[in-house]
Amino acid sequence: MTSTQLSFSGARRTLGYAIAVLAGTALLLSAGCGKKEEAAPPAPPSVDVVTVVQKDVPIYQEWIGSLDGDVNAVIRPQVTGYLIKQNYREGDLVKKGQLLFQIDPRTFQAAVDQAKGLVAQQRALYQTAKANLARVKPLAAKNALSQKDLDDTTGAELSAKASLDAAEASLETAKLNLSFTRITSLIEGIAGIAKAQIGDLLSPSMPTELTTVSTVDPIKVYFNISEREYLPLARAVLAEGSDHKRKHVPIELILVDGSVFPHEGQFSVLNRQVDSSTGTFKATALFPNPERLLRPGQYGRIRATMSVAEGALLVPQRAVTEVQGKYLLAVVGADNKVDIRPVMVGERIGSDWIIASGLQPGEKVIAEGTQKIRAGMTVNPKPFEPPAPAAAKPTKSEEKPAAPAPESKG
Repeated sequence: MTSTQLSFSGARRTLGYAIAVLAGTALLLSAGCGKKEEAAPPAPPSVDVVTVVQKDVPIYQEWIGSLDGDVNAVIRPQVTGYLIKQNYREGDLVKKGQLLFQIDPRTFQAAVDQAKGLVAQQRALYQTAKANLARVKPLAAKNALSQKDLDDTTGAELSAKASLDAAEASLETAKLNLSFTRITSLIEGIAGIAKAQIGDLLSPSMPTELTTVSTVDPIKVYFNISEREYLPLARAVLAEGSDHKRKHVPIELILVDGSVFPHEGQFSVLNRQVDSSTGTFKATALFPNPERLLRPGQYGRIRATMSVAEGALLVPQRAVTEVQGKYLLAVVGADNKVDIRPVMVGERIGSDWIIASGLQPGEKVIAEGTQKIRAGMTVNPKPFEPPAPAAAKPTKSEEKPAAPAPESKG
């Protein structure tokens, strides 16, 4: 065998050995990949659950209400004259009979003095006519005077008496007009901003009032209720029987900042008919307001407790799923398996929902994570924590200014 043949034979043996090594490596790698494909099954999904709570829950209705004074006295001038004084501080509490405005009284004082002089004159004429009649009557009884003289004297006395009465009435009118120059409050309440200034000419025909005084303790709240809402409200307010005694329906006022007014109110008036333009009844409620915190023109929500649901089952509204008019809950059993259960819902109470049937006290309901589960699936339940309310962002005036940059040393 030549040297060339020997070299070719050696090369073949080397190539065969390399192929065998590569084949073995491939088998080992394929075996390793097979082991990796046999990984452990995924962990069950985590869900947030709440335990069903059973308790007595008040059932209430709410309406938007506007506040107004129980009595709103519009103050207007009753005589014509120049305003010379304002005797109250706007927005303060004023007493009944307190002086609010003063009109220049000089013209009216002169009218009173003139009327007094006229009364004195007419009283003198009446006294003279009365004395004449007293002298004529005895003479006429003795036929010393004619009947005509008696009639004339009697008529003169009656005319003088009528003139005196008219003069006294004019005096009373002049005194009344003089008193109208002192504009006082007829009620105790909060006085508004004056709509006239010192020096303005006031008159009864002026288009605007001087101010308004409102009684705010108690304060009145107006709200509208629909016909549908009226029926349960009427049944709650009126007791059964012929005497129709009123029941006590607790009423709360929720202010615009979300706080509940500390004093409980009561229904006051329900209008006699439905407003045809809105389809609602106009109703009023009265709330004690001893601190005068509430003022006319404010808004709030009226909440009336209609009844109490005893032993109601509550779940968060986010736990209830509505599908084609049916309501479903995902209930986690003792083995952590999910049961999709149809339920009947009742009233909504805040962020919760009353479950009328289909649920038992103490069961656990999925409140967060229902989109990643199905019936019969095993889950990892965790306690549900309601989201905290978002903190109010600070205004520009509340933001801290940025720290100044350090000065460079050159």
